[in-house]
Amino acid sequence: MSNTAAKIAADHWAGRAAPEDTVARCYARIRAHADPAIFITLRDEADARAEARALIATGERPLLGVPVVIKDNIDVKGLPTTAACPAFAYEPATDATAVARLRAAGAIVIGKTNLDQFATGLVGVRSPYGVPRNPFNAKLIPGGSSSGSAVAVAAGLVPLALGTDTAGSGRVPAALNNIVGLKPSLGQVSTRGVIPACRTLDCVSVFALTVDDAVLALSVMAGPDATDPYSRPHVLAPLGPMPRAVRIGVPQVGQRVFFGDREASLSYDDALARLRKLGANIIEIDFEPFYQTARLLYEGPWLAERYLAIRSLLASSPDAIHPVTRAVILDGARPTAADAFSAFYQLEELRRMRDGVFREIDAMALPTMPTVYTVDQVAADPITLNSRLGTYTNFVNLLDLAGLAVPANMRGDGAPAGITLLATAGRDAALASIGRVFHADTGLPLGATGCPQPPLAELSPALRADEIAVAVVGAHLSGMPLNGELRALEARLVAETTTSADYRLFALPGTAPPKPGMLRIADGQGAAIVVEVWALTATAFGRFVAAVPPPLSIGTVRLAGGDTAKGFLVEAKAVEDARDISSFGGWRAFMADAG
Repeated sequence: MSNTAAKIAADHWAGRAAPEDTVARCYARIRAHADPAIFITLRDEADARAEARALIATGERPLLGVPVVIKDNIDVKGLPTTAACPAFAYEPATDATAVARLRAAGAIVIGKTNLDQFATGLVGVRSPYGVPRNPFNAKLIPGGSSSGSAVAVAAGLVPLALGTDTAGSGRVPAALNNIVGLKPSLGQVSTRGVIPACRTLDCVSVFALTVDDAVLALSVMAGPDATDPYSRPHVLAPLGPMPRAVRIGVPQVGQRVFFGDREASLSYDDALARLRKLGANIIEIDFEPFYQTARLLYEGPWLAERYLAIRSLLASSPDAIHPVTRAVILDGARPTAADAFSAFYQLEELRRMRDGVFREIDAMALPTMPTVYTVDQVAADPITLNSRLGTYTNFVNLLDLAGLAVPANMRGDGAPAGITLLATAGRDAALASIGRVFHADTGLPLGATGCPQPPLAELSPALRADEIAVAVVGAHLSGMPLNGELRALEARLVAETTTSADYRLFALPGTAPPKPGMLRIADGQGAAIVVEVWALTATAFGRFVAAVPPPLSIGTVRLAGGDTAKGFLVEAKAVEDARDISSFGGWRAFMADAG
């Protein structure tokens, strides 16, 4: 059977497999795996098969017949929602928006998965329904709070699962299970129908075997929801190539925290070496402000949001709540309004710091976790060890960042290890464009299935109807000083190519930062110049053009192969005393030679 969601759907479209048979095999794998702690509620097989059978005439929906499982703090009509607390259980009248959109895309919901109660925890052991077995080592924690969803994907029971992520619950379990965990930008996916942990910070997340599958699921769920006041109109861009010389921020060596775990440190070093090999520029940054932000999540007023979500149950039936969960959430009753505003002021200062850091980098690459723990270790010290696992995750939603956790390698002790890529809100596709290449380069098998990764799918360079192609030749190239202007406009990289052989490139004197000028000349006298083609919305294009300084202007550039794009051209008079650098073939090569 196919492993990935994209392949399963394609096989169903083409008639190579029947959705009902795919669902039947899914249930057979669940029975064979024999881990009752993965699911809180498993849907009746006959009901799921009947829904799959009815899909036959529904056309090429993107997730046609793909089995999915849903974390049990997300509503699914017809199945109880428990949040891993039987006393809290209720029967939802409708699907959560995210689930409804998955079903509209053809997905088949198989069941509701286990979690750290009320999505409070990163360990995956705080549930009356048991502890899902980590498929790599049963002694290790599965990670939480989305424990069941992550294990179900890693074990090959389903190719896709929904989790939630407030403090790392969609990323930590991904790392512990050698799978992909996509945490979208805040508001990218509606949280209507999701039991709140911290309503202002909650995200619906995706677990998948590949980055492409995770983005596929995100693409069908993303979009505004008028019933969710925290929904945002982020536009999910198509995937593009990994940018050359992408600037990746990492903590300074002396600020990297692994709690004495040498294997974790070596794993991270190996991941950074892989990024360098793939062409990334690794830039060390001061990480203390990010650690400071992370401490705010559980030491500040946001814990009051968790308290607010279940305060009636705490008052009426406190013994119905897991003792560790109860102890954590009760702290949320203590902050005052003055404490809250003090923290809000501090967070705004930290967000300003975030903006400064991300002007110097394109993305961060962090260890998803600083170390790993066994179930027994967490039982002996449940709060401290859980807190440590959030070292590199707790600050992300407070700072409104998009995140993508991808497998990196296997540690020397056999445990999986991963990295998380982070970028500013709305840059989900940009992260995926890096992460898919990184994951493919690892050569790691899919989850714990032992199956090899499929070849990376070819990307379509096609523009959306509302986009304009812009060819950049100099300081706006990936990794160059002005590339941030494109990123600020949420541009996406479409391709690296060359112009037709009709241009000369000049180094313009007296420009800061240094810039080239590209001049179209008579036939037979030019050269092909390396350019990057970026896609901008019409509104963003207007803002971009308005900032172009003389003697540069925006004109139409001929590309190799006959296509055209808008691009930077220079006035002929401005290059009369400029150095002709056409022989270098492009600005990047010239700058490298110049030192």
